Amino acid sequence: MLVPVIVLVATLLVLVVIYVLDDALGTLQERIGQPRKSGLNWSKRLVWLLLALVIAQFFAPTTLFSPKPPPAEPLPQAATFTADSLWSGADTTRLVFFDGEREELVRYGRELIKNTARYIGPNGTVMRNTNALNCQNCHLEAGTKPWGNNYGAVWSTYPKFRARSGANETVVKRVNDCVERSLNGTALDSTGREMKAIIAYMEWLGTGIDKGAKPKGSGIVELAFMDRAADPKRGAEVFEAKCASCHGKDGQGMLKADSLTQLYPPLWGPLSYNSGAGLYRLSRFAGYAKANMPQGATYLAPQLTDEEAWDVAAYVNSQPRPRKDLTDDWPDISKKPVDHPFGPYADKFTEQQHKYGPFDAIAANNKKP
Repeated sequence: MLVPVIVLVATLLVLVVIYVLDDALGTLQERIGQPRKSGLNWSKRLVWLLLALVIAQFFAPTTLFSPKPPPAEPLPQAATFTADSLWSGADTTRLVFFDGEREELVRYGRELIKNTARYIGPNGTVMRNTNALNCQNCHLEAGTKPWGNNYGAVWSTYPKFRARSGANETVVKRVNDCVERSLNGTALDSTGREMKAIIAYMEWLGTGIDKGAKPKGSGIVELAFMDRAADPKRGAEVFEAKCASCHGKDGQGMLKADSLTQLYPPLWGPLSYNSGAGLYRLSRFAGYAKANMPQGATYLAPQLTDEEAWDVAAYVNSQPRPRKDLTDDWPDISKKPVDHPFGPYADKFTEQQHKYGPFDAIAANNKKP
């Protein structure tokens, strides 16, 4: 503020001097008999213009003459986590630095994960293909929650060999596995917009994760095996006490107001995952429930004991649900997980024990050379 004031005072002084000089020049002209006329008209006009500009600056916005800030540097399209921290997905604010088409595709992929049934469910707006579940029901917070069955290691580890199919699988194949099993639908067109959007979202989430790396917090918590079989009857008590308030006593969940998507998903019955889904294995369901259920639980603040998690998994997975033909699964039966609930097996243990446990003896047997 001091500099503009000094300039104003200086301008006024110059203006006064010009008028004094002009008056003196006129007086001199009169004394020597010449007509009085000003020779400083242009000087006066310039000083008056300068004075107007100096005064105007006092009323101009303070930012008018400030230099424009440099454009914001695009935020890196990379995962941000350290070796000791949990991966929890990328910041969606970074999507604005994509070109329009790419941003739209990734955002649509994220929306499909969050509200799958709205688009491709029983009353979907794009197609009618799947059950009442959203991908987010099994992959929490659009696949970004630590230990919430997230997508942190998808892009970095696929394509990869999977013993269940006995073949190398791409991300497209893995997504369609979920569509056919957890969503109990038919495979999506690999060239369709929906699949392209989901793949774009998976790729974006995996940006910055080294090939082959699996960030901490990816997937599902691995629970220690119990020394007994999981008990559906005990699980029913856990369900009644801690799960029924959201999923209903009948396990059928609760619809949102749009009548297209589930606020709480059905855990069994015709609109739930089928017998080929990953969560139909007790270890998968128990680990998922332990770190995330009931509502408000986290891996740091669980609300279920390990035994409760195993037992409620046994109860839920003992309920009726759609069946899937698994004939082509596990071409090498010796590679079946200890809790794969359907035979034949390469060991002597019964299907009942493979479904409910105890699993320690099976695991020990599978480790034998």
